[in-house]
Amino acid sequence: MGSAAQFGLLCFLVFFALSQFFQWAQEITLPLPFFVLGGALLAIASNFDRRAGFPFNLINPPAPEAPPVEPPTLTQSPAPKFPQEVSFTIRKPEKTE
Repeated sequence: MGSAAQFGLLCFLVFFALSQFFQWAQEITLPLPFFVLGGALLAIASNFDRRAGFPFNLINPPAPEAPPVEPPTLTQSPAPKFPQEVSFTIRKPEKTE
């Protein structure tokens, strides 16, 4: 028996087992609390990397990493360029009768 035939037989057996499992799983009925618990576990698992807000993680909160601060120097940033000033006089409108 060649390796291609073994691979084909293995795929057939895996797909057959999966189809039998899904037919069996369709007959199972679960009460609502199982679905609620499953949803909560999925929510926790999907947000596991953002666990800083969980109450049980407040014992040793992670320290925020601050970027290194370089001291300002005069040569580092050029002087800001402001637009030229515009000046004018505001006069009261003349009364017309």
